[in-house]
Amino acid sequence: MSNIYTLREMFGGQWSSSARLDGKTVIITGANTGIGKETTRDLAKRGARIIMACRDLDKAEGAQNEIMEESGNQNIVIRKLDLSDTKSIREFAEVINNEESSIHILINNAGIMMCPYSKTADGFEMQFGVNHLGHFLLTFLLIDLLKRSAPSRIIILSSMAHSWGTIALYDINSERNYHSRRAYGQSKLANILFTRTLAKKLKDTGVTAYAVHPGIVRTELKRHMNLGLLIMWKIVRPFTKTPVQGAQTTIFCAVEPELDKESGGYYSNCRPSRCTRAARDDEMAEKLWELSCKMLRIVWD
Repeated sequence: MSNIYTLREMFGGQWSSSARLDGKTVIITGANTGIGKETTRDLAKRGARIIMACRDLDKAEGAQNEIMEESGNQNIVIRKLDLSDTKSIREFAEVINNEESSIHILINNAGIMMCPYSKTADGFEMQFGVNHLGHFLLTFLLIDLLKRSAPSRIIILSSMAHSWGTIALYDINSERNYHSRRAYGQSKLANILFTRTLAKKLKDTGVTAYAVHPGIVRTELKRHMNLGLLIMWKIVRPFTKTPVQGAQTTIFCAVEPELDKESGGYYSNCRPSRCTRAARDDEMAEKLWELSCKMLRIVWD
């Protein structure tokens, strides 16, 4: 593969498919901005019923109105979800399980990046709590509905930043030593390990799982960057992706028919990609699964 082709794939382009999602119901977390909003826009145009799972309802309503007008799809609803609070996650899941007869695609998209040290409502380090534990609990609470709706898919947004982190089993909340970049890397590594174990546990259920690196994307996630990182961001910005481009691999994993036969993989630029050795450590993946269940006080065999 030529360097020119690689660069073009890395920094631009849109995935093209005429596949429809009529009759399918999709949940997208963080659907009101960035990659989540562009994913919502694309899947709405394909005829899906979209549930926008958002913390900021005002922003969500603005995005909802814009996308309904552009797509002509009026079947887009907003539901309150705060991934930093397990009470909110449980309330959201209860509404979905009571109101929806099926969920065909769950896109665990929302995230927080390199924020100052803080904790969730339940005392988890914020990045690990939102990016991993919040989506872990959400998936657990919706898994029976996803199984009843099979074939169905779970897409988990990770990042190449998974290479920045390790799973600190004995300091998972970074209480002894916090570094925003390493904590973000830990949460993104956890996303991939979660996907791998999830795929194994869901074998032969008709539910498949995919981890996604969207690329380096111009979104609001950079708002917590320090001065040094912001200077670096300005240098690389011409080579970054727009939110539309960043959404393409998520859309690919949600829509591509051939992926019904695949599960547990890591995708970038709309194709399978290579993750680090740490992200392929199935022993650590099992330990993380057990720890996540313990922290959330759930039993998920």
